[in-house]
Amino acid sequence: MLEALELHRLGVGDPLPSDRHHHLVNDDADIRVRHAALNLLSYSARTRRELERRLRQKGFRPARIRPCLDRLEERGFIDDEAVAASFVRDRLRHRPRGKVALTSELRAKGVAAKVIHQTIDDVFEAEETDDVRIARSVAEKWVHRQSADVLDALVSDHRHEARTKARRRLMGYLGRRGFRGEALGAGVDRAVELARP
Repeated sequence: MLEALELHRLGVGDPLPSDRHHHLVNDDADIRVRHAALNLLSYSARTRRELERRLRQKGFRPARIRPCLDRLEERGFIDDEAVAASFVRDRLRHRPRGKVALTSELRAKGVAAKVIHQTIDDVFEAEETDDVRIARSVAEKWVHRQSADVLDALVSDHRHEARTKARRRLMGYLGRRGFRGEALGAGVDRAVELARP
């Protein structure tokens, strides 16, 4: 409320004309929404949709939220493209995913489809990688975490049922990380190659 009082050039204890009460309350509500949004942004960069969801959870009305987010976006505090690029780079370095999974995760964050595809392509190009390389790397890490029995089963010619189960497990692991088609096959091939004695 103090910021709203300053905005109206009123001090604590000054008489408040009845025609200004509504404006003061209205400005105070706008200021509270802005402070809540900036506080959320101080913890981590967020997409516009993520901020809108969080502000709604805090009880702010959409009619207050939208203009606030518009102003923050105009001033560069909200940048879905930058958030998406940072997210994709972070995923590639710490929890690698294929394009399918990255697309799904960014969509859940409220990033527009056009921005998603362009961002993923740009980051993959900058990092000089693609789904096949990432799938092979993810499969290598999977192999290192498996027991000798699972790896033996993965390459076995005699234990058909165990081999099928091990491959299904590997394919499920790769599939959940967004690898399909050629990338999935490359990941399986790399795991089998590493599992061979």
